[in-house]
Amino acid sequence: MNIEHLVQMANDIGHFFASEPQRADAVAGIAAHIQRFWDPRMRRQIRAHLQAGGAGLDELVREALTRVTAPAAPVARSDSTAHST
Repeated sequence: MNIEHLVQMANDIGHFFASEPQRADAVAGIAAHIQRFWDPRMRRQIRAHLQAGGAGLDELVREALTRVTAPAAPVARSDSTAHST
């Protein structure tokens, strides 16, 4: 997925949760939403973007993304490990 689109989506989520009276609740809400509703590939991509500097990400979103887990990328199976059925 296009990283600019992911950044925009993450910032939109951040804008929604920014209305929480407590900053910690906003950060937790953003992280929970991304963890719950984003595909693992999207989470890996946005986390990699954050680690590369996170251009375009709002401050609340940056903080929330440090709490989001992204599973390791799947390992491609070689033909020698694939089983025929």
